[in-house]
Amino acid sequence: MEHEVKLSDLRRELETLSYPVTQEEVVAAFDDVVLLYADGEEPLADVLGRANDDTFDDAEDLQTVVYNHLPTEAVGEPGQSEGEG
Repeated sequence: MEHEVKLSDLRRELETLSYPVTQEEVVAAFDDVVLLYADGEEPLADVLGRANDDTFDDAEDLQTVVYNHLPTEAVGEPGQSEGEG
């Protein structure tokens, strides 16, 4: 069964791991996690599959890698500004 996680809640999930942790261990621990985007969703394992990092020192390190490999649709339309309108 899928476990859906909003990006704003990702850090809390990542903090449940014991660090340092390997990419393989993260994928195994969160094999059912699907990240919910502004426009769509994607398994966390797919996002990590785009990363070249093998190990993560802490939850902040892992979260940064995940955020750096999110697709554009994860956070909204290109050029969209929350400050307008």
